[in-house]
Order: sequence, then structure tokens, then C-alpha cells
Amino acid sequence: MVTLITGTSSGVGLETALLFAKNGYTVYASMRDTTKNEKLLAAAKHENFDLKIIELDVCNTASIQKAVDTVIREEGTIDILVNNAGAGFAKSTEQATDEEIQWVIQTNLLSVIRCTKAVLPIMKAQKSGHIINLSSVGGLVGQPFNELYCAAKFGVEGYTEAMATYITEPFGIHFTAIEPGGIATEFIKSATQKTLGSSGLPNDDYTPILQKYLARSQQRADSVQQPHQVAQIIWQVAQSKNPPIRIRTSAWAEALCMFKTKEDPTGHLQNQKVIEQFL
Repeated sequence: MVTLITGTSSGVGLETALLFAKNGYTVYASMRDTTKNEKLLAAAKHENFDLKIIELDVCNTASIQKAVDTVIREEGTIDILVNNAGAGFAKSTEQATDEEIQWVIQTNLLSVIRCTKAVLPIMKAQKSGHIINLSSVGGLVGQPFNELYCAAKFGVEGYTEAMATYITEPFGIHFTAIEPGGIATEFIKSATQKTLGSSGLPNDDYTPILQKYLARSQQRADSVQQPHQVAQIIWQVAQSKNPPIRIRTSAWAEALCMFKTKEDPTGHLQNQKVIEQFL
């Protein structure tokens, strides 16, 4: 099975690439900056795993297509696409610049759409495939100072759901949104840095609320998952003959989203209802 994974220089992407390679999959581990491949290469070498590293900038359509063409030229197929690349962002709408707003949407939503569009013709032709999108509990539940990130991840959820309504049955292509809570990676550190900036806490109307938010974030440290734990969920989903359309990755994530997912935890019931109503 040939698997293309985005954002593999660290965190969940790196662990997912290693796990798939460990289990004998042909893994194309992609990253925007291939000079950041040392950690992945070292881990693969230590475990004697074979994988291929290729350049792919999820915000650049030409780069995406070039990477997909490379995989097809060398393997003739892509069986699984893991849209993992993304970036955290915790800043109020008023605080965010227009450039930051566009960057959040580009990195977390448009990247998923563009990569999916690039592989769909291949998967349709072979009448099989699985597209796994890294979403978040922030794609189901809006959270303070995360509205822009949540907007992007809500988009990923809607996109995943919609694709599953009319592509899965006739073409054999499955779609799954993975919904972690907090993950102990550079992702959180990056989001915090973007929130605080170089000068620390902003001094505005939101400062007291932001202080409470940051304090509670520290208190939730026990709920944070390790990247390999999320990678394991991705692997399990990839093995399923009838994969969920959505899945949380921890008990904490499940509890946070329970009011939206309790009656239909996998998303299959809602999917069937939409098909019945529209098709």
C-alpha cells in the first residue's frame, strides 16, 4: 500500500510515517523544507525502516502536484493520503492581521482541499483509496481565542463529511477526519508563540480572559496526548474496512465533544441521512 503523508518533519506526521513504514507500507513522507528531515531519517535508520522523503508545500498547488506526480511515476498508485500538515493559532479576530487570517485558512483548510484534489483522479481510476484528514476537537467545538483555527477545522469537517456522501460508494474512496485534543508537539509551542508574540501578553480588553485561558491550558496538561498515540489511531483507521467518517483520539477529546457526537460517534448515521435526503 502506497501512502503519502504531509507535514512529516515532526510530531504526528513523523510518527505516522514511521508507523506505516514499520508495518510494511510504501511511505512517501513529505515536508515543505526537506532540510528538516534529520529527525525522521535518524528514527527510520535506527528502526531499519524504509521510507522516501519528498518535498511538498501544502500551500503551493504546483508543489503538491509535483509531489503527487513523483509518487505516481515511481509507484503507479496512491492508496492512502494523510493530510496531516497544519498549524495552531490562538489569537482573537481583532488581534489577528489579515495576513495571519489568510495563513491559518491556507495551512489548515485549503491545504487539505488541494492535496485531496490532486489525488482524487488516481483513486477514482483505481476505484479505491482512503483520505485521512487531521482535524481537531476544534473542528467540532468552538474554543476561546481559537476562532480562526476552529473556522478552518470546521471547514475540514464539513469538507470530509460532504466528500463521503457522494464519492465513497461509487468510487470506493473513504474519508476520515481525525479529531485529537491537545498534542505534545511543536504545534502547541508554535500556537502559543503566535498568541503571545515577542512582547508577551497583549494589553487590551481581552487580556484578563486570555490570562484565564492560558492558565487553564496549563491545568489541562494531563489531557495532552503524545504524537505516537494519535499516529496509532490513524493507523487503526487505515486498517478498517469500514472506517469512521470522524473519530476522536482520546477520552478527553470524546468528553469535550460528547454533546455533538454521542448519538453518532462515527458520523455514519448523519452521512446516511444526507444521502437519503439529497441523493
